[in-house]
Amino acid sequence: MKDAAPLRTAELVRRSGYSFQQVRDLERLGVLPPAPRAANGYREWSEVHIHALRAYRNLAHALGPVAARRLLTEARTAPFAEAAAAVGAAHADLAGAREETLRALEAVRALRAEGTDPDDDAMTITQLAAALGVRPSTLRFWEQEGLLTPDRVTSHGARRYAQPAIRAARVVAVLRAAGHGIPRVRELLAALDRFDGAEEAARLLSARLDHLGTRMRALLRAGSDVAEVVTRAHEETCPPA
Repeated sequence: MKDAAPLRTAELVRRSGYSFQQVRDLERLGVLPPAPRAANGYREWSEVHIHALRAYRNLAHALGPVAARRLLTEARTAPFAEAAAAVGAAHADLAGAREETLRALEAVRALRAEGTDPDDDAMTITQLAAALGVRPSTLRFWEQEGLLTPDRVTSHGARRYAQPAIRAARVVAVLRAAGHGIPRVRELLAALDRFDGAEEAARLLSARLDHLGTRMRALLRAGSDVAEVVTRAHEETCPPA
């Protein structure tokens, strides 16, 4: 099939939604395949450049600009199977993050339903770390960051955690596992003394699920455009006999 007529830069800008400067920057960064030049020196863009720009926009939403640039530039020079595997790995990472967030949401909701008994036994740092599946050094780091406070530290440095501290540690553990940073976890813990503490945790996790869903949809939209870019690159390096 004969290629369509070359596109002028103004047409590329109009159809892609990027500015002239953005197009130049993305070409310089390797996001766009090299464009041949006409006799008058003007670049001759093609449909593959439209696909590349659309792929980059959606990949940037899904993975971030740096990862999007890396995936697109590497995919053009990799065998098709490797390029497809890179996109598949990105899908798997987002799906894994979603599963972790769902588990954290279930755990936080369970905390709200459990309630606490102030007469329950306290735990040592070793016992609490084992119950949460983390290292004792992780609990000490959370303490340094103001996320967790032992109820008693003996003269020998032994820590004891009563039920309120254990409950807070469980919330920290599920939120950290779901990808929330220290500042966000600290913000949540400040609300734990209020009745809506667990509800706020659930709200934050639900918002993360929505954000992950948006990223996953963007990655799906990028798929067909990435395939076009990779296919064209493969055809140019390995033309049919």
